[in-house]
Amino acid sequence: MSPIVAALPILLVLVFMLFLRRGSHEAGFGGWLVGIAVAFLFFGLNWNVLWVSQLKALLLSLNVLTVLWPALLMYHIVEMSGGVRAIAYALQEMIPEPGWLLLVLAWMLSALVENLAGFGVPIAVIAPMLILLGVIPVRAVAAAAIGHSWTVSLGGMALAFRTMTDITAMNESEVFPFAAVLLGVTVLLTGLGSAYVLKQLHYWKRILILSLVVALTQYFIGITGVIPLSSFSAAIVGIGGGLLLTRRPPGQKIRASTSPQLRGGLFSYGTLFGSIFIISIIKPLNRWLAGARVSSWFPQVVTNQGFTTAAGPGFVFKPFTHPGVWILFSALVAALVLPRLTRSGTAHMKESLTATWRSALPASLGTLFMIGLSSLMEHSGMTQLIAQGLSQALSSYYPLVAPLVGTLGAFATGSNTNSNILFGQMQKGVAALLGISPLVLLAAQTTGGALGSMISPAKLAVGGSTNAMKGKEGAALRLTLPIGLASTLFIGLLAWILLKVL
Repeated sequence: MSPIVAALPILLVLVFMLFLRRGSHEAGFGGWLVGIAVAFLFFGLNWNVLWVSQLKALLLSLNVLTVLWPALLMYHIVEMSGGVRAIAYALQEMIPEPGWLLLVLAWMLSALVENLAGFGVPIAVIAPMLILLGVIPVRAVAAAAIGHSWTVSLGGMALAFRTMTDITAMNESEVFPFAAVLLGVTVLLTGLGSAYVLKQLHYWKRILILSLVVALTQYFIGITGVIPLSSFSAAIVGIGGGLLLTRRPPGQKIRASTSPQLRGGLFSYGTLFGSIFIISIIKPLNRWLAGARVSSWFPQVVTNQGFTTAAGPGFVFKPFTHPGVWILFSALVAALVLPRLTRSGTAHMKESLTATWRSALPASLGTLFMIGLSSLMEHSGMTQLIAQGLSQALSSYYPLVAPLVGTLGAFATGSNTNSNILFGQMQKGVAALLGISPLVLLAAQTTGGALGSMISPAKLAVGGSTNAMKGKEGAALRLTLPIGLASTLFIGLLAWILLKVL
């Protein structure tokens, strides 16, 4: 059977999103239906394979959605209280250099917002701030799109990264060091890219210093076992480093007005940060909480053509160590405390729930169908056939284009998570066939997916929705595309060198 036949569902998803401009929920549904048809007609799909693959996918989807929904609810509660904007205004007060302020906003504050919400929200939030400071709209959108992408894979409690390791059944602590190295390089690449778009490349020395500090923070926080907070911590350190690297008149100190909204925003996300940090870093507590788990066991299934998937467990849910549970806890605390801290008298819960529903529902449906398609292709042998085709066509040069696969997935679906779902198993399969480390290829996959965020039409459209670039994302894409592709190819070269060294 041709690998092209096996790839038809993925190709259909790409066509739906790139050329027909459909949402991920529509494209995912279409790809899922075609996947079932192709698997049935050409790969011997039967009822046992279908129900096992889809029930596994449903359980894995719940793992993703229990982070997505609480994270968006938390963001909207804090945003409607004025907390996110208060953080931005405080930065404007503390950084007197206009050019450096632009870069810190586009590169580091956008990364912090990505950790809080994602899905194009960083561009939508930061671009208007840059415009108010004198940046033309097309450059404002492009700079924020480039600047935030370094944190996409490990942002949002490492949702995209953890989904990839879950779906490929890889140990996240083994993949993380390689991903952190490649993503650490993207901190520098995105800083330089944002500076180029904003015409602030004369700050290249500061960019180099801050990139190194941020990348090392992300790496060391992650390898201590607190991967969900690695990018969050790095973004906070990046903002702090941006303040310290600012040149001020002699005698002037860092000062900012402490508004109730600022205190509310810092309290809300401080609660989240502290909760996850405590349960991650105190190992006896972590082991005790991890003792509560919900698991399932699936039988061996065989297609009518003899492709076998061994018996084994599905996703193991550990509620008291799962980031989504603690995000929900923090959101509820914020809803109770913010009205008093901000003196507003209301938590805007109805508006926050409405905004969460509108933004999370399409993404949730897209995630369900994309994971369903990925699991179906894995259990029917389609993923293995695609991996065989790629390994034979590119051989030892495949690592050079491995990040490009991730970028293509994010470009088409608008999501690093969906890119990792679609191509994670394939990357692992190629690594097995070539006899090379799957850890490096998976790191390259998620890094490429992160870089793909800066060229994703879906994210650029969201980013332009709050300013004069609405409906004109093509102009921003012309700025981000060459930077995104050059960065991705550079990461491919690094992945190839890593494998040679290993």
